[in-house]
Amino acid sequence: MIKTKDQIEKIVKEIHRNIDFSGVVLIKKDDDIIYENSFGYANRSECINNTLQTRFGIASGCKLFTAISICQLVERGVITFHTKLKDCLHIKFPNFNEDITVHQLLTHSSGIPDYFDESIMDNFEDLWKKTPMYLLKSLKDFLPLFQNSNMMFTPGSKFYYNNAGFIILGLIIEQQTGLEFTEYIERNIFVPVGMNDSGYFSLDNLPKHTALGYIKDVNSQKWRTNAYSIPIKGGSDGGAYITAPDMVKFWEALFNNEILSCEYTKLLLTPHILVNNSQSYGYGIWIEKRQENIFKYHVMGYDPGVSFRSAVYPELGITLVIPSNKGAGPEKLMVEIEGAF
Repeated sequence: MIKTKDQIEKIVKEIHRNIDFSGVVLIKKDDDIIYENSFGYANRSECINNTLQTRFGIASGCKLFTAISICQLVERGVITFHTKLKDCLHIKFPNFNEDITVHQLLTHSSGIPDYFDESIMDNFEDLWKKTPMYLLKSLKDFLPLFQNSNMMFTPGSKFYYNNAGFIILGLIIEQQTGLEFTEYIERNIFVPVGMNDSGYFSLDNLPKHTALGYIKDVNSQKWRTNAYSIPIKGGSDGGAYITAPDMVKFWEALFNNEILSCEYTKLLLTPHILVNNSQSYGYGIWIEKRQENIFKYHVMGYDPGVSFRSAVYPELGITLVIPSNKGAGPEKLMVEIEGAF
């Protein structure tokens, strides 16, 4: 049983004091919000505080939106999970295996090369030395970063986290629907769910109440924004903006089968591939088991000046949302809060 609001508050305040957390923590149990608070600045130079209504970037946390969109296309009979990449996207990848399927792209098991390999690269900003981030305005703009590279491994042979695979899924959505990826998400997820404050915004045209992402300079120890550190606009592999209350709405709609039918919600949330002893991956979502039961379904995202964790704990009836406009904080908060369950 989750501890009292006062105990949760004590945990959060202690961590905030230690790491100077900047962001929002929102916890809902069944129909009641049992804890919500905001910390730090949305805009440091103007001394504008983060609030519960502040929009935050969530980086890879929105891969789930992409996976849901693919499931919607499968549900409508447009494609199947076993459709081969070459049969649903008319873009040439000369060195890719011809047997790559939609399922493999969704589960990070396709073996395609990545434009940002998180296992060997630790600085996202290194990418922009060759390709300026302000040129990456659409999904097609990412193609030169990986389109002609060689396969990494045989499709379906293992899990290997891959951003490029989700760029390709977004391109499939665009070709099969005739809509820009971000427009598809807005029409088919954000609007129906009532996520009125969420969207894919350009860094040079952010709406009001949006937190700027902050990076601490290693040498000067001064804060700077991430305006030159991430693509100018998010897409199918990451970069949407949400508010914490909107994310709660999203989880409720998903688990109430309002975004997908019951059958396809189950497929989305099925542990399709083992990542390690406790973690599996569904379609765009991480799944953690404890004692053979599913402890949580969760998403996470990290970019320079962005970190995000959000989870649903099905047996506890708890939803947790922690967006931040700094590069760290939500993971530590999530671990400590889970210790209070």
